[in-house]
Amino acid sequence: MVNQTYTADVLVVGGGTGGTAAAIQAARRGAKTILVSEFPWLGGMLTSAGVSVPDGNELEAFQTGLWGAFLQELRQRQPGGLDNSWVSFFSYDPRIGTEIFADWVQELPNLHCISGQVPIDVYRQGDSITGVCFADFAVTAKIILDGTELGDLLPLADIPYRWGWELQSEWEEPSAPVTFNSLTQKYPVQAPTYVVIMQDFGESIAPEIPAATNYNPSQFIGAWDGYGAETFLNYGRLPGGLFMMNWPICGNDYGEGVGRLIESDVSRGEFIQESRWHSQNFAHFIQKQLGRRYGLAKKVFPHTSTAFALHPYYRESRRLVGLTTVREQDILPIAKGRVASIFNDAIAVGNYANDHHYPGVQFPLQPKSIRWGGRWTGTPFTIPYSCLIPATTDGFLVCEKNISVSHIANGATRLQPVVMGIGQAAGMAAAICVELNCQPRDLPVRTLQTALLEDNRSKAAIIPLFNLPPNRSDWLDWQLYYLNNPQAYPVSGDCPDSAFDKALIGESNCFKGIFFRWEQQEYRFTVTAPAAYQGQNWQLVTLRSHIDEQLRAYPHEQLVTLWGRHNHSGNWLLVEHLNRG
Repeated sequence: MVNQTYTADVLVVGGGTGGTAAAIQAARRGAKTILVSEFPWLGGMLTSAGVSVPDGNELEAFQTGLWGAFLQELRQRQPGGLDNSWVSFFSYDPRIGTEIFADWVQELPNLHCISGQVPIDVYRQGDSITGVCFADFAVTAKIILDGTELGDLLPLADIPYRWGWELQSEWEEPSAPVTFNSLTQKYPVQAPTYVVIMQDFGESIAPEIPAATNYNPSQFIGAWDGYGAETFLNYGRLPGGLFMMNWPICGNDYGEGVGRLIESDVSRGEFIQESRWHSQNFAHFIQKQLGRRYGLAKKVFPHTSTAFALHPYYRESRRLVGLTTVREQDILPIAKGRVASIFNDAIAVGNYANDHHYPGVQFPLQPKSIRWGGRWTGTPFTIPYSCLIPATTDGFLVCEKNISVSHIANGATRLQPVVMGIGQAAGMAAAICVELNCQPRDLPVRTLQTALLEDNRSKAAIIPLFNLPPNRSDWLDWQLYYLNNPQAYPVSGDCPDSAFDKALIGESNCFKGIFFRWEQQEYRFTVTAPAAYQGQNWQLVTLRSHIDEQLRAYPHEQLVTLWGRHNHSGNWLLVEHLNRG
């Protein structure tokens, strides 16, 4: 029974990565905003799902908007820094991440958050969604955003959506299957992972991790073959002797009957319980193999089983049928280029390599990775505003993994920084729609793009350029230039160079040694000083475009002085400054 009805300018349902970003941005723009979340922690993948080693948008030029602001806060707040794991350049305690989002929300008096609630029904007037009903209250709003982990508002509102694979005949995507097959039947969407945090107890003996239902050690045999135990653990190493377990090889991805996630509340609950048991069994297996030095972490998440995330890490959701659908071709590099073509209505950027998870299956994908900064990264691409808008429904936007995207392309658009950018754009769009008293489909996209570029708190790039970090004085000029002249967008992804602040970032240390070029974009460094590191051999990587240029030009087997941060897990030096000799 509805006991109370709230009214707002903007309602965001779901406090995940995109929903939280959307609510914060809408409120910062001045809209009276209500955010209703199922979980007590805001941030979704970045916090409550436990994936605090985010992938993508790692290059300095792509650290913009709320994503860039989040990284800046992490650098200031995380004791010991972010250089802990080898799967990501940003590894942090999820409790720090949730504090950041909570603080951002707290500073906004026009943003009201309600947790512990899920949507039950929606209100409609003609073709418009006007409100959402929860267990004992309802919210009516001018614009409603679906930020749920699985696109739960879409079926409630009878908004068309996709779930599962599209064949190659649909959009001529090169990696799509020609016919439906055993893979598409077994895994209609990518497998989620129920993250568990383990802890190094050192010389102490960790409490024994009990096996859960259906324990079968053969599922996990060979998990770290070819890596070794230490490298395996360091994959998701967090500060403070913690390890995020989100391991794809004979690990804790779980996709058995994944279609149950959208069949009913009961079947969803059964799948979630099974995926959690699967991760508990993986942790049990790790402890059995590596010893009682390793156990379940204590007091990480705010519920009884404090080592387990609040919900699974969902890699795929129901996907909106929108005005535009992002296809695989839209994320692949253009001919002889390092970037994808840009959408005229671009509102967010991403650069993650296309990555799909089907336990026990190697699924081939058209390559979109490139060598840059001494390592592999992904081809930059853009997200169009029109993929957030339903084809026929008004008063509504999506702001999570539930955008209008193909199953294949979702493997690149699903990552935390991209979803955060989508959320920021959706929140900005909703607030401007309230200001202009218009529907999302009628919002002039240039108004939205300009607002994102000129936001006074967290300006967001919408044109990806490798050598255009946000501290360049001409950053806005070049963003607007290529927005107005998309035909001039360079296939290299580089705009004409100019002077900008090349100061060191954070805590950097000085190292001297010999530079080695093994091959193109493969750099090594033998340390001669300080003495504590003498003789060690490290990979050299960078996230800064001018350092990438210097490394490409630096002579082989020459002395070099570097400033940067050493990552023990990845055995690399993240270079921030370089001098000859």
